[in-house]
Amino acid sequence: MNSFLQSYLNELKVFFSNPELELRILLKNSSIKKKDIILSNFEVKDIDTIKFNNAFQRRIKREPISKIFNYKNFWKYNFYVNCDVLDPRPETELIVEKILEFYPKKDQSLKILDMCTGSGCLAITLAKEYSKAKVIGTDISSKALEIAKFNAHKLNCINQIDFLECNLLENFEIFDIVVSNPPYLSEFEYDNTSSEIQLFEPKISLIAANEGLEFYQKIANILPNILNKNSRAFFEIGSKQAKETIAIFRSKNLKCLKIVNDMQNLNRVLILKKC
Repeated sequence: MNSFLQSYLNELKVFFSNPELELRILLKNSSIKKKDIILSNFEVKDIDTIKFNNAFQRRIKREPISKIFNYKNFWKYNFYVNCDVLDPRPETELIVEKILEFYPKKDQSLKILDMCTGSGCLAITLAKEYSKAKVIGTDISSKALEIAKFNAHKLNCINQIDFLECNLLENFEIFDIVVSNPPYLSEFEYDNTSSEIQLFEPKISLIAANEGLEFYQKIANILPNILNKNSRAFFEIGSKQAKETIAIFRSKNLKCLKIVNDMQNLNRVLILKKC
């Protein structure tokens, strides 16, 4: 292997279980030609060495690749992210998958609400999938909403979406679809997350009071006022929260239609309707 690469690879071995993959990702994102780097045929001239070295130093301090290069892929799209928003995660794509199953006609004029929108990944993805939909994305963080608006402009759907700074929702109106990936970690669970999460993801987007159930309790109070009998709600949950969250929603006359499991076969999404 090229001696330039070997020195970096040796250092990465100290921190990561798959150092070659880490190195290839850093090189690709620092590539002048924006192409995959083949380690066996590597040439220094193919990369921006200043950008690479900066990224390398940040990565060995455990900063996620997404935060270093300010992007994360979600569904079919590329979203700008920084430390003010939670990275979109593959598990959250389950919400989009299930909505498309329940609402297969993409030309419907749907009203969609996304609470705790963060980067805007759900609101924007649904706006892109349903070109006639009107979407509202809410968040308590003004910094997160700036990112969401940036992403909506970038992906050419800002005219479909209103982003509102508020605690879940301010004005009640009826929606066809309600989605949310709210904070759901308890303090104990948060304390046991990785340093990458604790140092580089916004704590406000992760922790909820009442053993992680706070936002489901608040949302359950809102839902009866904003759903009709044909509306559906889709919420991401912690893998061990299905029983508790279903009980919370049931107490407000909201029926769980389905629990959706993720790729690890863990409970991840609840689908609800008004009784």
